[in-house]
Amino acid sequence: MARDTQPYADSEFNFLSPNIQRSGFGSPASAVFDLPVQASSNPTRDQFQSGKSPSFLVISGGTGGNSICNSFGQACYVLPVSDDGGSSSEIIRVLGGPSIGDVRSRLVRLIPSSPPSTTLDAIRALLSYRLPNDIPEREARAEWRDIVEGRSSLWHGIPNDRKETIRGFLVYFENEVLKRAHKNFSFLNGSIGNYFLAGAQGFFRSLPSAIFLFSSITNSQANILPVVVTNHTVTIAAELEDGSKLVGQCEISHPVVSSSALDNTAFEPERYSSIDGMGEIISRPQNAAFNPQDKSRTYEALSSRISRLYYINAYGHEVHPSPNPEYIKNIYSSDVLVYSCGSLWTSIIPCLALRDVASAIARSNLRAKVLLLNSNNDRETDGYTAVDYVRAIASTLNSHYHVKRYGLGNAYTIYPISAFITHLVYLKGTRVVVDEQAITALGVKCILVNDRTDGSDSGSPPQYNAATVKQALDRIIQ
Repeated sequence: MARDTQPYADSEFNFLSPNIQRSGFGSPASAVFDLPVQASSNPTRDQFQSGKSPSFLVISGGTGGNSICNSFGQACYVLPVSDDGGSSSEIIRVLGGPSIGDVRSRLVRLIPSSPPSTTLDAIRALLSYRLPNDIPEREARAEWRDIVEGRSSLWHGIPNDRKETIRGFLVYFENEVLKRAHKNFSFLNGSIGNYFLAGAQGFFRSLPSAIFLFSSITNSQANILPVVVTNHTVTIAAELEDGSKLVGQCEISHPVVSSSALDNTAFEPERYSSIDGMGEIISRPQNAAFNPQDKSRTYEALSSRISRLYYINAYGHEVHPSPNPEYIKNIYSSDVLVYSCGSLWTSIIPCLALRDVASAIARSNLRAKVLLLNSNNDRETDGYTAVDYVRAIASTLNSHYHVKRYGLGNAYTIYPISAFITHLVYLKGTRVVVDEQAITALGVKCILVNDRTDGSDSGSPPQYNAATVKQALDRIIQ
């Protein structure tokens, strides 16, 4: 979470109590204070009107929005907790709990930039490191053992206080895995950042607390909110127009099969747990590798379009979780809402298909509600036009479950599309059809930007970057 901090001088620590100052804690030799501290601000609406930087609420997930983070100054990022791919799937299979993959990806992305070989660069390298996926399980476990015991070269350059803090939660994570040894946790393709965040979440029994710890260790001013605050496993499911259903983000968005390394593992688990008489079914490791770059290039189209997305619990029953209260609070306090680029149905809509979100967005004083239109469709949005993107968001927010009853006879009243989206930003050369006249008729203004300032055309779909997004937002705000 964001923290208000003040710059300090080596000779004076005004923010420490006298007792701590006399004890020598926080001296220049301490690694706790060896990184530059960035002052944070929270501009009010009056400051926005006077020309100060606006505050942004960015709804996104996965890697789709990572490349544009520098577009926003004062920003709060809302991320889903339903990713079930990569090493997140293995953590969920063995330990349960919310998915932390998307949260970890954004936290690493928002670590302040620093020169090579510095403390912060070493921490970033460690927390972004992923164990190989193309080696035997025994070798992956041996490399993990070097890391958790502090012998790996990845620790070089990390001060001892930070090292032991990070290592402590990695040890806690391993202890939790060992308690469930009958489930045969696989370390192949495992993310060290995921393991650290999962260990902290399990220790504190709080994902927001784990995020705070991660941000503190990395000196990040990132304000990241999980869309749902829970210690239980939360999964999404999609119902298609033909009545069929898909469970889990991977099955909806990018079905993957386990790698050959996983298939050839030496694990031979029994079908049922031997530690109790409850007949617990032991599933095989699911730590599947996935390359997000391949997601939109080749995919098997869905049998029909997605009609709705909903949440289910670990037993497969539909549930209606409440959104993170801080999420709703930030809708009312922010200046601009941004639906980021990325997977529509598995990254953006999971943050919208929750009670009270629609009314908060519609009734807020947000100056703009901006949709960054993807430049290419994927499995979730095969054949979509820009109008389809807009209508999918509006229909999700306007579903009867999210809208209170008004008027005579408890009649349902829905909000117009313009209550949720005021601007649509799209890139020149996009492969998604944009009918500006139809979109304008819905009350949404279209903003065209060019990602190639030199006028070149590589033949590939255009991609958002920090400069193009900032250009579009500046035009909207001004």
